[in-house]
Parts: sequence; C-alpha cells; structure tokens
Amino acid sequence: MQFDDKVPIYYQIKTMFYHQIIAGELAPGAKLPAVRQVAVDLTVNVNTAQRALSEMVTEGILDAKRGRGNFVTEDVAKIAALKHRLIVQDVAALYTQLHALRLDDAAVVQAVQTYIESKGETS
Repeated sequence: MQFDDKVPIYYQIKTMFYHQIIAGELAPGAKLPAVRQVAVDLTVNVNTAQRALSEMVTEGILDAKRGRGNFVTEDVAKIAALKHRLIVQDVAALYTQLHALRLDDAAVVQAVQTYIESKGETS
C-alpha cells in the first residue's frame, strides 16, 4: 500500500479496511488479521495499526472479541451507514474541488454526467 504523506497513516489504514468492507471483500462477521500481521503486511508500526483498528472498534465497524481478534460487524445497518458516510465525503470533496475551479452547480452536474457517459462508452 502506498501512503500519502499528507494524511495520517492510521486513517489511511481505516479507509482501506472501510473500502474492503463496503466492497464485500471483508464480509460481515469476517475476521481481520491480527494487529501485528496488519503492521507487517502494510510495513507500519504496530501502534499505528492498533490505532486504526481500535478506532474502528470504537465506531462499531469492528467487534473485538477478547482472545479471538477483531471481526467485521454483522450489523448491516452500520455498514450501510458507513457506505453512505464515505460516499458523502467523496462527493463533498469533488464538489469542493470543482467549485474551486469556478464551476456552478449545473456545470458540476454536467461534468459528472459527461464523465459517466464517457466511462460507459469505454467499458
């Protein structure tokens, strides 16, 4: 995984796991690798990996089971809320960037629609 120097690494790890959960690569109830294994796989400090997973437990996205590890929540409503939150964040970032280019709302919608149509033609 390539890390962006402008974003905290623990946050990027959380985002990676969020995307895997939403994409179904990590199903509800799936066991995550141990903290040390995550750290080794991503070549990060164990404390960094622990912080990412701990925050996910606090958010309710992961369930920590003492002596067994961390598991993706089986609460599909929490996963749906996570998906919605990530979509809103990404759309908000795009909207802000396009408005910084002095596009009005109609131009933003047109730009996104044009992009989607062009992707459909090449797929």
